[in-house]
Amino acid sequence: MKTVHILVPETAVPAAIVDPQYMFTAINEFLKASGQPPFFRVILLGLTSEVRLCGGLVVIKPDALLAEVDQSDLIIIPALSGDLSVALEKNKQMISWISHRYQQGAEVASLCIGAFLLASTGLLNGKTCSTHWMHAQTFRSMFPEVTLVDDRVISEQNGLYSSGGANAYWSLLLYLVEKYTSREMAVMASKYFLLDMEKTSQLPFSIFKGQKSHGDELILASQGYLEKHYEEKIGVDQLADRFGLGRRTFERRFKKSTSNTVVEYMQRVKIEAAKKQLEQGRKTVSEIMYEVGYNDPKAFREVFKKYTDMSPIDYRSKFKSQKPD
Repeated sequence: MKTVHILVPETAVPAAIVDPQYMFTAINEFLKASGQPPFFRVILLGLTSEVRLCGGLVVIKPDALLAEVDQSDLIIIPALSGDLSVALEKNKQMISWISHRYQQGAEVASLCIGAFLLASTGLLNGKTCSTHWMHAQTFRSMFPEVTLVDDRVISEQNGLYSSGGANAYWSLLLYLVEKYTSREMAVMASKYFLLDMEKTSQLPFSIFKGQKSHGDELILASQGYLEKHYEEKIGVDQLADRFGLGRRTFERRFKKSTSNTVVEYMQRVKIEAAKKQLEQGRKTVSEIMYEVGYNDPKAFREVFKKYTDMSPIDYRSKFKSQKPD
């Protein structure tokens, strides 16, 4: 039997505590129904005997305290909420505990922005990690030694697991069920919880807003210009001249500020505009392609897939409005 400790941090998202508990206890029930012994021993673990979440609306009473535990097989770090710097400070006692348990052989899985707590241990330095795409820039600035793969739903390296945003943690839970038990149990869980087992990318769900907190006013102005004139074909030289810089200096400052090259930023702005049109579902793919400044259908499809992991037609089918005109 494997001992699963689900942490109950201050400012945690309640569902990210209850859902993994539900998943692993359900697997035990599935196993018992098939004549097999339960596999998971599930324990909620906190710093105090009572943790109030959501402004006191939710109260969780952990089964045990951190100080009482010296052995674990799998540690689940739930998603956090609110100001992440404050959340990390409130839960700093968990950081050394997680690191010590990992050194003793436990595996660790973070759900959504629980990745910030996992990264604070230093265990992810030099490794890959997933988290919610909306918090990608903040994560990169706080943990530059971690390779963030914000397009992925699941990341795994050396017994450290992380999942993408929000409900993507169900995919990681299924992954862990299959790893610890069997494919059969994972399929059973996917059917019971109505989960898609093949979800591997966050890209179809991400929204590109650009990095705007860098403080370089000239680059900020150039971003605004690109976003306002996305339908035009704007060359890098043309943009650099417009803002009074040489091309190399402009490209260097742009990449440093936005974490994108100028060309990448142009592409992402155009694709974001195309996505909004496709979601409305009123125009053809060709019409939208021309409106965002592309003339070559093949090039448009390739760039669209690069940033969404879907074709324009598949994207429209998945996200177009269902409201009648």
